[in-house]
Amino acid sequence: MINNAYILTIDQGTTSSRCIIFAADGTLVSSVQYEFEQHYPNNGWVEHNPQEILDTVIQACRKSLADSGLKAHQIAAIGITNQRETTLVWNKHTGQTIYPAIVWQDRRTADLCNTLKQAGHEEMVTARTGLLLDPYFSATKLSWILDNVAGAHKLAAQGELLFGTVDSYLMWHLSGGRIHATDATNASRTMLFNIHTQTWDNDLLGLFNIPHIMLPQVKDSADDYGLIDTSILGHPLPICGVAGDQHAALFGQVCFEPGMAKSTYGTGCFLMLNTGDKPLVSSSRLLTTMAYRLNGKPMYALEGSIFVAGAAIQWLRDGLKIITSASEVEALAASVATDHGVYMVPAFTGLGAPYWDPQARGAIFGLTRDTGIEEIVSAGVLSVCYQTKDLQKAMEKDGVRLDTLRVDGGMVVNDWFLTHLSNVLDARVDRPTCLESSALGVAYLAGLQAKVYASLDELSQMWQCEQSFTATMAKPTRDQLYNGWLNAVSKVQTQPVTPG
Repeated sequence: MINNAYILTIDQGTTSSRCIIFAADGTLVSSVQYEFEQHYPNNGWVEHNPQEILDTVIQACRKSLADSGLKAHQIAAIGITNQRETTLVWNKHTGQTIYPAIVWQDRRTADLCNTLKQAGHEEMVTARTGLLLDPYFSATKLSWILDNVAGAHKLAAQGELLFGTVDSYLMWHLSGGRIHATDATNASRTMLFNIHTQTWDNDLLGLFNIPHIMLPQVKDSADDYGLIDTSILGHPLPICGVAGDQHAALFGQVCFEPGMAKSTYGTGCFLMLNTGDKPLVSSSRLLTTMAYRLNGKPMYALEGSIFVAGAAIQWLRDGLKIITSASEVEALAASVATDHGVYMVPAFTGLGAPYWDPQARGAIFGLTRDTGIEEIVSAGVLSVCYQTKDLQKAMEKDGVRLDTLRVDGGMVVNDWFLTHLSNVLDARVDRPTCLESSALGVAYLAGLQAKVYASLDELSQMWQCEQSFTATMAKPTRDQLYNGWLNAVSKVQTQPVTPG
């Protein structure tokens, strides 16, 4: 480890852009976050303003550097981690997007996905990408933009338009248009990337009618991406690490061995299990995806994606307005017994793994005359526990028993939540000292490339557990609560699928 080295990380998420500067030992030096607006133009549609994404990133970087007291030339490397499947298309000469960013949560292409399924294409898509035919991924979002923006197909075919996930969009702009690249983890979420050959797949490009010339170069997660422009921070700093946020979190939790797993509780919940250098094919509708790629060697993971986790708490605050701050949640949830009989199914934009039901919508069940704010808040938090249980059951069906889980994300500061997560899963839940696992993970990746760190073994030694939570709930109680959840979910499903 180079002790006097500093790494600047950009963590561009669904609701905010952050810049965190780490010292080489993983100590957080400065952190700045700016939220930006969510746009919902139609039912099930979610969009971002690309310029707002870029502006908040640059502002966060400048302020974080100023707050740190460091000079730009003291930064050894930059790492970028990002919301993943969110799709952008921009003009390669002007940098202007031709349509707002279509966010990973967006469900507008559900009908297109169903049409392709009915035509028998899902088997080929899954075999090559490890993904299911779902609006979640970038391919149908990109196809929609090209089909719905006048002249877009022609311009794309002429090589005038570029496609990228948020990492690509940021790198292109931060470098003054010199970098059009992505890493293997982000590429693996587009539904256009063959995870076995590690290349863009021509058959998939043909299926979605997408010109190859639009696509970024795919590089390792730790790699030499190029330099940011001097105008950004006053010095041409190297981008050395890139990974999608969930993959970066797996790396930050140092889950380098097969069988190790992490779950991130941010806007959504994403449980990822390292399966080593072999892609494990799921029989229970989980995703086979990249864990990371180093020195050209791909490592794979099994992933379950839940669309609404922390977003359920945001809805209680901003939608129902029954709380004013997320900090109230723990005390409210703890004030009532767990068996209150109220279940919230937060299918605001459909159900993710293992149900993959884009048409499902949210509901609250079990309301009685004496139901109060406390029960509804508790049900919101418990819905995240139950959804994680769904993923655990699905992984068990695939032959993997998950008995230890490393957690991170904004929700895990809540001890009540982690206590009940452990109880519902009947598993140990470990909360690390540093909760910024995505930013830390991409700092590690950038640091490996910049020679700040020598090896994965060195990084493994740096991980520290702040607190462990172990299950104390009796099995009959756990089974009763979970069966109540399954019953509630069954009432909102449009496509009957049972986990495990």
